[in-house]
Amino acid sequence: MLHLALFAFFGIICVAGAINLLVQRHPINSALSLVVVMASLAAEYLLLGAEFVAAIQVIVYAGAIMVLFIFTIMLLNAGEEERTKGSRVAILLGVPGVVIGAVLVAWVLIHHSNTQSVTIGALLGDPKSIARLLFSDFLLPFEVTSVLILIAIMGAVVLASRPGAVARPQTTPAAAKEENEGPQLVAAGRERR
Repeated sequence: MLHLALFAFFGIICVAGAINLLVQRHPINSALSLVVVMASLAAEYLLLGAEFVAAIQVIVYAGAIMVLFIFTIMLLNAGEEERTKGSRVAILLGVPGVVIGAVLVAWVLIHHSNTQSVTIGALLGDPKSIARLLFSDFLLPFEVTSVLILIAIMGAVVLASRPGAVARPQTTPAAAKEENEGPQLVAAGRERR
């Protein structure tokens, strides 16, 4: 009973973190919400008896990938998102579409899942079997994911390196005058010596 209660608790935290990720206006807050989602998923994996997958979830996703996301957000100097009113068409078609899709997925899972209960630890989860699967049967998806992450990093660097990609603050005439006078004062000091 405690196991099921913990599983439901971490599931609620995961869903709440995902909703918070979508609601946040600042990208750093969204990234921190994603860390909560990844950590709660690691707890779910731990409760399911997949200790290796839980450790990889924390090390790779909550650690390395989130550092990469935060580095990209800071590199792009992304500020707070502006809220728009939204499209009425998206609301009128989107909400019923999501409800219909959720009902269809639930109906298929309930009536055609053919799943049976499995004891904890009965499925493959040790590092040797995962490595054998990852580097034999799933080698192509693993490498494609690596290339996609590399392309995303390169795209972020290209966007950040363009002069118009980052908005620069407007300077007042007094601040511009001080910037122009600064080098002249240094030059005048050198002439006196």
